[in-house]
Amino acid sequence: MSSPSAHPKDATALERLRKAGLRPTRQRLALAKILFANGSRHVTPESLYTEAKGKRVNLSLATVYNALHDFTERGLLREISIEAGRSYFDTNTS
Repeated sequence: MSSPSAHPKDATALERLRKAGLRPTRQRLALAKILFANGSRHVTPESLYTEAKGKRVNLSLATVYNALHDFTERGLLREISIEAGRSYFDTNTS
């Protein structure tokens, strides 16, 4: 049920959110596209925020934190705590 102009990576991000039981808001979908477009990677909330802003995604740093925690709770990401107050989020959940 995608439009002919829908990009395959967009469909993958949308599918991931829906399968995880997350409502695909504009912000979540934009962040999922960035996170899952190019294989395994790890990000900090700040680095993802900067990357999203560079792609002209309109969101706040708090939204990025909330989305990363939602994605982690639903098994889409793995949180790796390096030290107190410093975490990375990894797309490789194994």
